[in-house]
Amino acid sequence: MSIVVPARNEEFELGATLESVRAAADALGQPWELIVVDDASTDRTVEIAQRHGARVVPVELHNIGAVRNAGARAAQGERLVFLDADTRLPPETLRAAWDAMESGAVGGGGWVQFPDVGPFTDVIAWVFCFIWQRIGRWAAGCFIFAVKADFDAVGGFDETYFAAEERYLTEALRERGRFVLLREHVVSSARKLRLYSIGHLVWIAARTLLSGKHRLQQREGLEILYDAPRESGG
Repeated sequence: MSIVVPARNEEFELGATLESVRAAADALGQPWELIVVDDASTDRTVEIAQRHGARVVPVELHNIGAVRNAGARAAQGERLVFLDADTRLPPETLRAAWDAMESGAVGGGGWVQFPDVGPFTDVIAWVFCFIWQRIGRWAAGCFIFAVKADFDAVGGFDETYFAAEERYLTEALRERGRFVLLREHVVSSARKLRLYSIGHLVWIAARTLLSGKHRLQQREGLEILYDAPRESGG
């Protein structure tokens, strides 16, 4: 199994994410490798990745689907897990993903939880996740897994998209076989909920849900997904 973590200037979040990966993978008890795909970071991302035993794949792509695909090409495992650099992976979630692929699923995703947010913000985040995952039946991009042969057969993530690329991968994999959305969850950083206004986030979410494909194939207007400020220990 290959766990692929795309990262760009993630020194504040990456260490805790990789610690969660190691704990989950060790608990699973299966052969695994950790790949961090560094997208031209200018901070300590590479140093932290190497300190946690990751194989670092350097790229300069600034397209999340392309960055994940670079990790998949470097992967040696027959099963892929894509995890965002600010997302923690509980052992029971990785176990459920492994079991799903063991039982014949071509891929899947899991529920997303956000820590440290206020009640109103928590409701907004829950509503978006419910629409995306329970109504749309699409995996969340921060955690998605797939059998590598099936991932390769559909061409991986469509690199013409700068947002919602996980939606189109979900649909492509579903055409090949059973795609599951787990009850188990990952815990993703709530930094965008802290750094941006609710109104701005709702606008971005609505655009991602409702825009035509051509709007999602332009980086303009999606800067929050690529050039958002990073939090620091201070």
